[in-house]
Amino acid sequence: MDASELAALRTMYIFTPMEGETWGLTYQDLEAKLRERGPDEFVDLELGESIRGTKMYFGITLGDEKLEGIARLSPEGVAIDDCPAPTAAAFVNWLRENIVPDGMAMTFNTEWGLEEGLPDAPVPDVPRPRLIAIFLAHLEQTL
Repeated sequence: MDASELAALRTMYIFTPMEGETWGLTYQDLEAKLRERGPDEFVDLELGESIRGTKMYFGITLGDEKLEGIARLSPEGVAIDDCPAPTAAAFVNWLRENIVPDGMAMTFNTEWGLEEGLPDAPVPDVPRPRLIAIFLAHLEQTL
């Protein structure tokens, strides 16, 4: 499969703090940042019996892509569903600018990576084209 075919593949990307770290993620902060981008983005909080059962579903538009995501406080992380690698890289940039505290790292995996037993991988602070290449290499490992 060539790079353009890989770049068109859509899967869920999951972004989390490095093991043992926290971003201090709150649903209120995430909702506020989403609403700053676009007041019409949807946000739906699904309360569980405990913090582990609580989830926030949200919509976000990146370029021409209207995407849906999910956030959890425990385990802490944010995922974006049905997303191609170039858009996932744009989402990483948005997370870094708005959600992840300065100096904090993040890891990523994909739905396919989890199914294949791939470990979470660090998301390096590199230019977007390089990040896209990293995501494409990950996808290639899952095929």
